[in-house]
Amino acid sequence: MASALVLMGCSADDEPEVEPAPSSSSTADDTDPPPPGDTTADASSGSAPNDSSGESSETDGPPPQPLVDVGHDREFRGVWVASVNNINYPSTPGLSADAQRQELVDLLDVMVSLNLNAIVFQVRPESDALYDSPIEPWSRFLMGAQGTDPGFDPLAWLIEQAHPRGIEVHAWFNPYRAKVSLASTLAPGHIALDQPGYAYEYGNFLWMDPGAEPVQERVIDVILDVVDRYDVDGIHFDDYFYPYPNGEIFPDGSTYGDYLDGGGMLMLDDWRRDNVNQLVEVLYESIVGTRDHVRFGISPFGIYRPGMPPGITGLDQYAEIFADPLLWMDEGWVDYLAPQLYWPTTQTAQAYEPLLEWWASMTSEGRYVFAGNYLSQIGSSSAWTVDELLTQVELSRTYRDLGSMGNIYFQIQPFVADTLGVGTAIYETFYQAPALTPPLAARLGAVQVPPFVEQDGTTVTMLPQDDTPLRAWVLYEDGGEGFELVDIVPAATTSFELPGPGTWALSAAARTGVESPGVLIDVP
Repeated sequence: MASALVLMGCSADDEPEVEPAPSSSSTADDTDPPPPGDTTADASSGSAPNDSSGESSETDGPPPQPLVDVGHDREFRGVWVASVNNINYPSTPGLSADAQRQELVDLLDVMVSLNLNAIVFQVRPESDALYDSPIEPWSRFLMGAQGTDPGFDPLAWLIEQAHPRGIEVHAWFNPYRAKVSLASTLAPGHIALDQPGYAYEYGNFLWMDPGAEPVQERVIDVILDVVDRYDVDGIHFDDYFYPYPNGEIFPDGSTYGDYLDGGGMLMLDDWRRDNVNQLVEVLYESIVGTRDHVRFGISPFGIYRPGMPPGITGLDQYAEIFADPLLWMDEGWVDYLAPQLYWPTTQTAQAYEPLLEWWASMTSEGRYVFAGNYLSQIGSSSAWTVDELLTQVELSRTYRDLGSMGNIYFQIQPFVADTLGVGTAIYETFYQAPALTPPLAARLGAVQVPPFVEQDGTTVTMLPQDDTPLRAWVLYEDGGEGFELVDIVPAATTSFELPGPGTWALSAAARTGVESPGVLIDVP
């Protein structure tokens, strides 16, 4: 909803097959970190400039600023925006560059109106690109034919527009899928043309071999190129690793044979899982080594294995698509998991609450679970009501202490249309106050320097006191029982007007999510 502040110095100018999960009908540092979501900044750990000696003089710079403890409940409020089959963006292929730009702005404006804080934007649906890639061809979903330049860079434009609106941009990649339809035509530079021996027809898909080294290298190169050249906030995978089984044998026998001939000892299923695990591990370490504020997360199928927890039945992703998300979490190779809990609370064999509690209980060391919610099912049956979705979000908050720290909604269109009032209900019930996303696990225990603040009446001017990349300035008000969150101001803002008299505090939030103590501001 509209900001309470006047900002200065900040500018912003029938549904296809569901992504990212298949139908649920398949039976299918030295100190202890704070508890999940405890982001209260300790005023004792922050200091004003030139305050290290405890003394000051006229040449020491500005005097110490009074600091107070501040903080709020963090929450990831994300939404998937799918490009495959033009589910969300662009609405149809072949639109002008201006029209495609406007569609992204319109989506962001919907998110702002609902106080959502992260867009998960699909940039590689078919080993292609919805950005200006030096490695892969333009996606056919932009202009109707793969390799056709749309006349602008959608990802760059999205970042330019999202960040001033306080929205994180998470680039969503499909690592191995080369085609969602065998009838489509590939453009020069596509990996299936460069590596035809590792491109397999599987049902109506064309799939790259996860066990082939050139395929793994290509995925890593593509993603690190984006991390290096674009100011993204996160890298995201969905549940597609090896393809979901369709009764056919996945034809990677030659690659597995080469592995055995080279002295490999793993059985086929273990080898396949190891291929995926290696990619996840290398990517996490490479992303953190390139930009340590970029979050890496994966949205696996909602059931880890049948019987986990007891009573749950369904597809076994560990054995069928060779994904081991618990290993990724345990090894610290992901910052979060977003299990696709695409069933209503009343569907006993795949019930939302026990699955959510189970996944949340598997988190540790500041790595979280963000539940994946099936927003696009709203109104599709008597089970999928607005109240059902509200119940699911409430349950997500119930398990915060275990590590459930938000939600990602598939996909954005029901919010755009406010289908059955679902957007209005979500906002009024849960999202009237803004929130920052949870801090990165690797930064728990870190200290952020507070801003330098100058005040003239209700006009506040602020500057960072070090070179740490900032996400935002965070404004709190003392309502009599402590400081409460009022607004989150984009980091590019240099000055703003306070709503009026009162006792306020302004903190700095780093791109890593670490928040400083608040600088006290009194307005008589």
